[in-house]
Amino acid sequence: MNALVALCHFCELHGPRTLFCTEALHPPSPSPSSQAGAPVPGDRDRDGDREGEGLTMRANSSATQRGEMCDGCRSLPASHPGFMSIDDETGIRFLSHQHPRQPQLFSVVRQACVRSLSCEVNSDVCPGREGPIFFGDEQHGFVFSHTFFIKDSLARGFQRWYSIVMVAMDRIYLINSWPFLLRHLRLTIQSLQSTALKVFDNEQGVCPQRAARMNSVFSPAVFPHQRSGNAARSLTSLTQHPNLWASLHSSFSWLLKACGSRLTEKLLEGAPTEDTLVLIERQTEQEEEMSCWEGAEGGAAKSQRHQSESELGHDFLYNDAKLDELPGPKFRSLRHLRQVLGAAEFRQLVWHVLMGNQVIWRGADPGLIQSAFTVLKSLLPVGCVRSVPYSAQYEEAYKCNFLGLSPDVPIPTHVSSSEFSVLVDVTSERSCQISAMGEDDISSLYQFAISSANTQPTDRGPTLLNKLEVALSNENLSVDVVSHCLLCLKEEWMNKVKVLFKFSKVDGRGREDTQKVLALLGATGPGEEDNVRLLKFWMTGLSKTYKSHLMTAVRGGERSPSQ
Repeated sequence: MNALVALCHFCELHGPRTLFCTEALHPPSPSPSSQAGAPVPGDRDRDGDREGEGLTMRANSSATQRGEMCDGCRSLPASHPGFMSIDDETGIRFLSHQHPRQPQLFSVVRQACVRSLSCEVNSDVCPGREGPIFFGDEQHGFVFSHTFFIKDSLARGFQRWYSIVMVAMDRIYLINSWPFLLRHLRLTIQSLQSTALKVFDNEQGVCPQRAARMNSVFSPAVFPHQRSGNAARSLTSLTQHPNLWASLHSSFSWLLKACGSRLTEKLLEGAPTEDTLVLIERQTEQEEEMSCWEGAEGGAAKSQRHQSESELGHDFLYNDAKLDELPGPKFRSLRHLRQVLGAAEFRQLVWHVLMGNQVIWRGADPGLIQSAFTVLKSLLPVGCVRSVPYSAQYEEAYKCNFLGLSPDVPIPTHVSSSEFSVLVDVTSERSCQISAMGEDDISSLYQFAISSANTQPTDRGPTLLNKLEVALSNENLSVDVVSHCLLCLKEEWMNKVKVLFKFSKVDGRGREDTQKVLALLGATGPGEEDNVRLLKFWMTGLSKTYKSHLMTAVRGGERSPSQ
């Protein structure tokens, strides 16, 4: 990532100063590897770009300006070579010192430092002058800044003012990284504050400064000497951290690397799919919720945050990425599930999935149930999936269409008698053991009983299911080929959903015209009722971006004739 991270400090004698700066050098390093956070002895920059004076105070090179630096304004001495880490995968070097290695960056960082600790403070956004803020322009770069206070028993108000700034020229990238930067910078800031607070408490226990100041004689002649003596305390002194700057170098280097790799450009051939749009919308909503949780204050907000965090953790506890970590046998594909359940039972189950009915699996093996959901969810658009992988109580259908339950959870009567749900009871064969039969031999380890109050025939449609079963029954087609076949079928029917949504919901056409469109889309004939139910259910999975685009286009078309 083409960015730079700096720690800034507001000195009571000299104003805003840059204490520590970490930047990334993208040209490959001559040396193959280096220890992260270790000082680089004798490295005066083999490229010739980093000269001794340029590291410490290149822009302020006069002796008078260097002499004005107190202990509070200085992090590393001029003779210190700085810190360097090398990313073995990319060859990027991360260099840290008090000031940037490139002279042209000094003024940029200096301006960001001054603005972050003076004028760029909004009391509405940052109550108490602490918190994140964004500012900048195309000429001097864009800045993500987080101001904070460090406790100091000798400072005015018993605290000193600091900020961590990230400077980059890419405004969009920096704004999109706001939740990520805020979350990880707060961890660094909280670590500094907690360490300094312990030192502050110890110093106050030995010599309480509040009582000493109240009892001291105050006069205009003595005040400047008192202020001068108390202003020169370094951050190392405030935290009593022996390896403070090496630790900050590691944190800032990781932040630059992680922030640069979390968002990548991807070449899309054509418009993004609905699944891609829905995933982007969900990720954006989750990041916004996390930002709201982190910025919430008060007991009510905290309790709501804890409740939301528990729900979020429950949803992702058994997500697809962690499926392999769960013990026990698992379903590997739709074909594997069909072989275990049998062709008739598999078709009945998939029919309920495609119709949008609630699919309930009840058993003692959460890994097996989650693997079944992972396989079955591939049949639907992402926007149509609402899953509770494993629960100790029944959840209503409006909350989830995939529900995993423990064996002792009863099914409510209104659910068991409903035609809009299907129950799969998983019972284990007590005479068989996993170690003896093997984890993949699911049919020998478990018995599956499928029950539903549905009386409609499931052997007619929908058309998508008929084509899928042809592909699954063809043993000449590999699992990967079947997966691509399913993907093409989903895209084909998702396009039909878009046409029907535009025609019926946006344009508001009548039933007769809608029937003509269904015939044009190939949704009529055998299994017509199932095809229509599938199309209506999949409408709920359309992204908000697509719906908003359609409504905007229609309203714009309605206004154009009058204009």
